[in-house]
Amino acid sequence: MENMKLLAEWKYEPARIKRGYAGQTLHVDLGTNACAAKPVSEDMKEKFVGGRGFGLKLLWDAVRPETKWDDPENELVIAGGPLCGVSQYPGFGKCYTVFLSPLTGQTYDSNSGGYFGPLLKFAGWDALELQGKADRDVVVFIDGDRGVVQVYASPFAEIGATDITEKLTDHFADDEGQKRHVSVVATGVGAEHSYWGCLNMSFYDPRRNVARLKQAGRGGGGTVFRDKGLAAVVVKKTGVSGNANDPADPETLREVGAKIHKEIQQLDDQQNRMRRVGTNHLTELMNEAHLLPVHNYKFGQHPEGEKIASTVFEKMFTQGLPDGCWYGCSLACSHAVDGYELKTGPHKGRRVTVDGPEYETTAGLGSNIGVFDPEWIVEANYYADHYGIDTISLGTGLAFVCECSERGYLSEEHTGGLSLRFGEKDDLMTFIHRLAQGDEFAKRVGQGIRRMKESFARDYGAPREEMEAFGMEAQGIEVSEYVSKESIAQWGGYFLTLKGPQHDEAWLIFIDMVAQQLPTFEDKAEALHYFPNFRLWFSLVGGCKLPWNDIQPADNKEKYPPNEAAKIPEHVHNYLRLFEAVTGKKLTRDELIRQSERVYNFQRVFQLRMGKGTREHHTIPLRGLGPVYEDEWEAREGYYDDKLREAGVDPSGMSTKEKIATLKEHRLATWDKLVDAVYKRRGWNRRGIPTIEKLRELGIDYPDVVAVVEPHQRVEDTF
Repeated sequence: MENMKLLAEWKYEPARIKRGYAGQTLHVDLGTNACAAKPVSEDMKEKFVGGRGFGLKLLWDAVRPETKWDDPENELVIAGGPLCGVSQYPGFGKCYTVFLSPLTGQTYDSNSGGYFGPLLKFAGWDALELQGKADRDVVVFIDGDRGVVQVYASPFAEIGATDITEKLTDHFADDEGQKRHVSVVATGVGAEHSYWGCLNMSFYDPRRNVARLKQAGRGGGGTVFRDKGLAAVVVKKTGVSGNANDPADPETLREVGAKIHKEIQQLDDQQNRMRRVGTNHLTELMNEAHLLPVHNYKFGQHPEGEKIASTVFEKMFTQGLPDGCWYGCSLACSHAVDGYELKTGPHKGRRVTVDGPEYETTAGLGSNIGVFDPEWIVEANYYADHYGIDTISLGTGLAFVCECSERGYLSEEHTGGLSLRFGEKDDLMTFIHRLAQGDEFAKRVGQGIRRMKESFARDYGAPREEMEAFGMEAQGIEVSEYVSKESIAQWGGYFLTLKGPQHDEAWLIFIDMVAQQLPTFEDKAEALHYFPNFRLWFSLVGGCKLPWNDIQPADNKEKYPPNEAAKIPEHVHNYLRLFEAVTGKKLTRDELIRQSERVYNFQRVFQLRMGKGTREHHTIPLRGLGPVYEDEWEAREGYYDDKLREAGVDPSGMSTKEKIATLKEHRLATWDKLVDAVYKRRGWNRRGIPTIEKLRELGIDYPDVVAVVEPHQRVEDTF
């Protein structure tokens, strides 16, 4: 490590943060090792705010409509936002990575916790653009203390996130105390051999004496990272204080923060137990409500669900430690299993700290592939992080493979001798290691379900129509870990999204199904306008949404009508006060939504520019709508028979196949009605394209944006 060869060095004057902004972004050309600073205009702050907004605008300026994910001009843009680095209020350590995705062929954005986003900003940069391709593996180091960016030849013979993060943290910290001021972005060899590559962003935990990992998991950002020849990106900045954002009103920051910290202290144990089990509290709730994905989303419940319930992981997680992934996060949901002895793979016998698993990993690498062994899930979680593989796409992708095997479309001859069926733990773990080794079949799987359907049909004779029905992907990316088939609003929350079925846009299952607060299509469309935009706002300012709704004021449900209570109004008011306290700009709730709506519509136009972004790309697999096979129906026969009756059909005397076909036709018609209602509410035409009037209303009718949309404005497509 001491002999890392310095390839290039560029000195800069660290910007003084003013009201949450550094006022400049850093561009690194990996092909030439040249660095440059770009100013951040007032218009950019006004229209794109920060974080994901900045990433999309910088990427828009960097690429052409013809650009592919592995072209040199594709960028990885990492940005926080004006509230990123706030330590008085929980959840403001987030940053967002934006890029053209190898899975979807369009823009993708993925969020991560850890210290990288805040330290990058306090080192003087609102965003980091990584463009071009290195001719060898490199490490980029941003030293915010000395005001220097350095590019080194990578010293690593093996690419693995845990080892690289540990070694670079040790190398760039002058002593043990400085390790908290160093953050590393790294991935692993799994990102080289699949399109499921994730990025790991670190934070040093002085109580455990280990650099821990948080993931920007989705979309294949780690794959882009390795394609560019990046072994790691490191930032260092010491001397960070609670007022490092130069807030306009520090007293309000303290006041609003004290209020939420008190709520968490008093109510978390009664509500979701985030400080004890994190997002795993969802596992038993989903299982009880038939929403836990089981066997590739065929079922929503399993009798062995209790084996992977939060109470099990509560005993495995080390309790009593402040598990926040940025300073001041008292929600503290970043739990870890300490001293876990690995049983397989290259690190077999090593005792490690494993971050998580969180709910999505528990469901994806647990129930969805028929595994109900918590230690197996922890081991798979560790290796997915080390190899740089997104656990959601990995879990959903493996579930698809398992069903193909169960249905006889794949043989052990195809899989290299592995029995890849539901619950086959040993062979499923071997597959994960083979994915990291570049095994031929594993690489085929690692290109994602959309490409698997094509290659399995072409090379193995698997029936394409059948695989389309149960292949749980849309826009090229795998569905995250909730059963959507029984919630019309969640159909939209997954399959009418900007970038594919990911739960960060709208999670409306309980509002729609349990509380029944969205009875009409207009109600659903309104929810599919508000919630995606409200959630997007966190990605603009650098925040985590968990403190918004995973802790609620005790009187929230009594104080507000149901539709309003779901928005947690007091917490929304907190965010308005926080934004003004940092930036000095007063914001109403409508203006907050408008900030997000600008970026939401800009990203939709960006998708259109890349050849996507129209109605035909908003597809939904049949299993996302309802049962596909008889065993799915018969597992809840009474329930589904009632659904037919609600649709005006008497199921008496019908075969199960006839019932499935009848419900399918009804739900496909319902889907079309939902699409129309949502598009109309969003100000788009029938093809799902924002109207020029909508762009003008939002103030993003820039000539190059209008030029993309204008050819698609047809009278027959208007509502």
